[in-house]
Amino acid sequence: MNWENIRHFKPHEFKCPCCGRCEIKEEAILALDMAREMAGVPFRITSGFRCEKHNREVGGKPDSAHLGGWAVDIRATNSKARYKIITALINCGFTRIGIGKNFIHADKDPEKVQNVVWVY
Repeated sequence: MNWENIRHFKPHEFKCPCCGRCEIKEEAILALDMAREMAGVPFRITSGFRCEKHNREVGGKPDSAHLGGWAVDIRATNSKARYKIITALINCGFTRIGIGKNFIHADKDPEKVQNVVWVY
């Protein structure tokens, strides 16, 4: 992946905190970078790629899109930022959105059900 073309993010933001691997999909990062530009608000990544061990430790689903490098969680603590982030993610091709009290999960995992939004 050519990180020089990514304006708003650095590889370390997506590394697994357990093992340091960063196997995030280029397609996801490119769309995320576009979404960040469109939203006009900072995207603080709270979870990117996860190894199986770390995914288990945080209570992730056994088939989590984080394991395949398709998913990110973005901190979102107020309604206005949440709206801007979600709108931009959808406009930039994210087809799977999870909404938590303090974060938004976004993924583009092609092996999962598409065009869905859920709450935590």
